[in-house]
Amino acid sequence: MPPHVAIACGGTGGHFFPGVAVARELQQSGVRATLLVSEKPVDQQAVATVPDLPYWCLPAVAFSVRHPIRFLLGLRAAMKSVRRHFECDPPQAVLAMGGFTSAAPIWVGRRMGAATFLHDSNAIPGRANRLLARSADEIFVGFEAATQHFSGRAIVTGTPVRAAFREQTSSDEPLLLITGGSQGARAINRLVTEMKLTNTPIIHLCGEADFDEVKTAHAKHSPQTEVFAFYEDMPAALARASVVIGRAGASSLAELAAARVPAILIPLPNSADDHQRANARVAEQGGGAIVLEQDETTSAGLAKLVRELMGDSSRLKKMSTAMGALDAPEAARQIAARILERLG
Repeated sequence: MPPHVAIACGGTGGHFFPGVAVARELQQSGVRATLLVSEKPVDQQAVATVPDLPYWCLPAVAFSVRHPIRFLLGLRAAMKSVRRHFECDPPQAVLAMGGFTSAAPIWVGRRMGAATFLHDSNAIPGRANRLLARSADEIFVGFEAATQHFSGRAIVTGTPVRAAFREQTSSDEPLLLITGGSQGARAINRLVTEMKLTNTPIIHLCGEADFDEVKTAHAKHSPQTEVFAFYEDMPAALARASVVIGRAGASSLAELAAARVPAILIPLPNSADDHQRANARVAEQGGGAIVLEQDETTSAGLAKLVRELMGDSSRLKKMSTAMGALDAPEAARQIAARILERLG
């Protein structure tokens, strides 16, 4: 029976797809990998893109100061669910990619004798991972800045990205790609639908909640815009993109780096510990991105910036090179190798 590794990667695409990248590396070494995800629709959409990978759904609720009882009840239910799964098919190792689905697998796995690993993509680590750090045998991080939050215990690997992002052939045709991440971003959606870029080809990934509103708005101002709630083939979308407008989630930035796509980043203002702004600054300092503040950005100003960038091929080329310098092509392989070492 091959070794079994459970990978907790639910909650957002930013946790899920890096987990899948590590799972693929483990599979190549003959290891069975099972994904642990939440019951949220975004996770169900994501697992549908990797039908060959087995997965378990966990009942869990994100931590909230306003609703601590609901969180604790969700955690208790998740612990019971994980224990039941692990007793039926024990993993020799558990890898958690961050977020609220991480706690139960790490704690239950450790009690059952599994080796435990954490990965945090952000420049400022998430609360779940900071809480779980003491229960982890090894910790991996995406940015050097994150190591200070783990008392020097963390290894800088970068963030795992699916190989497909590096295997695409880039398009020479101009295209603006707009994305708010796997769940969409309402503020960005409303900013860009008022830009009125009538002559610019656009793909807009807006999330399920805003789909009808966004599609209607583009029909008025930019009828050639392709609007999607969720896009399964992000590597192909980024290969077509000249510029991306989006948030600054660490996984999204890792994908942009792998695909070498320049970006206009609008960090989520209320992200936990302001981690998106910290992520965005790393990309900006390297020269691969321009960072805008959501509350200070207008549709007219954003449209002007897009036109300037799309019309300056020399600047875009420099930004593409700078973004590519942030890529960590060995991240998934490095994490998988550390896990395999523990498995013996």
